[in-house]
Amino acid sequence: MPHTRNRNPSPIPEVTWDTGLKEMNETWKGAIACLGVAIFFVMTIGIIYWQVVDQPNKNWILKGSFSGLIWERRSQTLVIQTLTEDKTFVEIDVGNVGNPDTEVPFVRNLCWLNKTEFCYTWDSVADVKISLDIPDTLHRTECYSMTWTPVHCHVHLKDCVSMANVSWYGGASVSVPSWPINEANVSMQAFIMSDLRDNPSGYGSVLERYFLGSSGVAVLVAPQGPLLVGVESGEQFCLQSGSSLDRPPLQYTVCVGDNLRDLHQEVAPQLSLPSRELPDLGILRQTFWKFLPHEDSGLSVERELRTFSNRLRRHHLGEGVIVLNEHSTSLLANMDHDGSPSRRGLSKRQSRDLAFVKLLNISVTLSPLLSVDTRPFQTSMRDGTDNYWLSRPSHTRPVPLLTQWKGKYCVKLNLSSAEAVDWFLERVSALQAHLSMEYVILEGGEGGPLEEAAQSTHALSGDDYAQQLVELAGRIGDNTIVTSGTRSSHRPHFIRMGRLRSEWSYAGIRGIIPALLHYSLLGYNFVIPDAVGGSLGEGLVADVELYARWLEIVAFLPVMAFHTPPWDFGEDWTLNLTRFYVSKHQDFVVPFIMKYAEVWQASGDPIYRPLWWMSPDDELTFTVDDQFLIGDEVLVAPVTEKGATHRDIYLPDAEAQWQDTAGAQVYDGGTMLYDYPVALDEVAVFLRRNS
Repeated sequence: MPHTRNRNPSPIPEVTWDTGLKEMNETWKGAIACLGVAIFFVMTIGIIYWQVVDQPNKNWILKGSFSGLIWERRSQTLVIQTLTEDKTFVEIDVGNVGNPDTEVPFVRNLCWLNKTEFCYTWDSVADVKISLDIPDTLHRTECYSMTWTPVHCHVHLKDCVSMANVSWYGGASVSVPSWPINEANVSMQAFIMSDLRDNPSGYGSVLERYFLGSSGVAVLVAPQGPLLVGVESGEQFCLQSGSSLDRPPLQYTVCVGDNLRDLHQEVAPQLSLPSRELPDLGILRQTFWKFLPHEDSGLSVERELRTFSNRLRRHHLGEGVIVLNEHSTSLLANMDHDGSPSRRGLSKRQSRDLAFVKLLNISVTLSPLLSVDTRPFQTSMRDGTDNYWLSRPSHTRPVPLLTQWKGKYCVKLNLSSAEAVDWFLERVSALQAHLSMEYVILEGGEGGPLEEAAQSTHALSGDDYAQQLVELAGRIGDNTIVTSGTRSSHRPHFIRMGRLRSEWSYAGIRGIIPALLHYSLLGYNFVIPDAVGGSLGEGLVADVELYARWLEIVAFLPVMAFHTPPWDFGEDWTLNLTRFYVSKHQDFVVPFIMKYAEVWQASGDPIYRPLWWMSPDDELTFTVDDQFLIGDEVLVAPVTEKGATHRDIYLPDAEAQWQDTAGAQVYDGGTMLYDYPVALDEVAVFLRRNS
């Protein structure tokens, strides 16, 4: 019987089922893995898209009543705008802290419980705290206080304020004045005074940590702590803190308001004490004549003084004030005593009396610096009065710090020492008895850089020495003229402006008005300008046209000063022009200055004002640097271009009218006068009339 084989009831062979199941499991595993990778990839793309594209670029950090602070993520910029976003007050680039390639979200407020504060830790290198101050409803001003604190000692904190579409004013005087400061170019450096004759690329003798913008914004940097400032022409100005083991913070306040004039009136009083004192205004009617002797001895100085005084009278230029420089002052002083400091005071060995010199109106020049090759300094080192000078601490005896002043190595008086100050005041008293001088010019606050070791001493931090020197000037008397100022505009002293070159550039005649407006904006209204024709450089002025145009500007400033005698040109025309403008200064200008000096004392409003003071919303006034106002009544438009006998003149304030003092013609405000005729012996002056 044939053998019958059993059949498998399943249609699929057993071996085929096992192999297929294994193949299906591997396929599903691969598909699931690919799906997971795809989901992860989509999520990653989504997150990146949210961070880069979908996340808003602007975030409101703080909001006031009319303004707010915005963080712009991509440009790493803080922006203050109106809440309606129709006006931008200021843009501040803060991306210089930490790694500039790292995008910082900057939206998590660690002080979220306080609606007027914002706190954040920036890229693990600095902490920032921003506080919003909203004053009462009577003041349309809001201030944002910024404090950056480094996490470690190697961090340089640096914020840069944009100049785009904003004209900026304030800061420090420079060798080439500009108004506004947008066209200035100053490398990042310590924001301290320097002598521009030795350091022409530095900051000058009038300096405040205050900047004012035409959009209605002001930046006030905290007065304490080291500060570096740089200005990049047309781009931005930057604030930077110093790096040290003390980890100094970068602190400043940004205030915004309706316009720059109202804002300045609100915040500028913080630069000085509220009790403003008037100086001796009798100086306004004096004419200052810089005296340069040809011989180098006291007897020669005395003889040449007699000759110079006689020539002033002979040419009917009045007696005036004859200004002796520091060297001439020293020559006359040494005819009386040697001026050596001693514990019993000055040596008063007198040999002769300068009777004729006492009859003159003279101004002497002094400084707190003493050359190391002089007898007084060497005597002080022998008799133990070496603590009179700024010194480096030592285990044995102090080592005087050296500085360069007028080409010599000098030591600087320690104004923190009562004995040293008393010695200096005794020296002034002895000179007063010997010379009977009318005025004392006190130089040296802007002296050359001291040794690096001095930078760590508390007494010399920032410009404290300049402030101490102004206090010393106050002890000498109101007849003291200073040459430097910081946080001292309330003091009753005239201040001598920086020297300019005898040329037609902004380093010369074109820099007079920008420098004047700068000084006045910072509160220093009682200025003595550089001598007619400029005094920086060798020799006297030889250009008659430059002398005439310079004279026409100085005649409208508080004090007229001369370096080149007008008789040196050998022309009666120059002498007559000088007499005319000296008379115009005394009869026309001085009464206006005295009137607005009282306004300054009461309110702090400057005597000399830019055109935007009357038209703070008129953009045409923001860059006018060759016209100025005396109060709200007088507009002066001199000629500052060589060979020009016409110029364009802008009359501000559309609600006023202006009358030409020469022809009595009346013009509407808010208009430009093109090619207005101004002869060589004239200056365009207009008086304001209400419409």
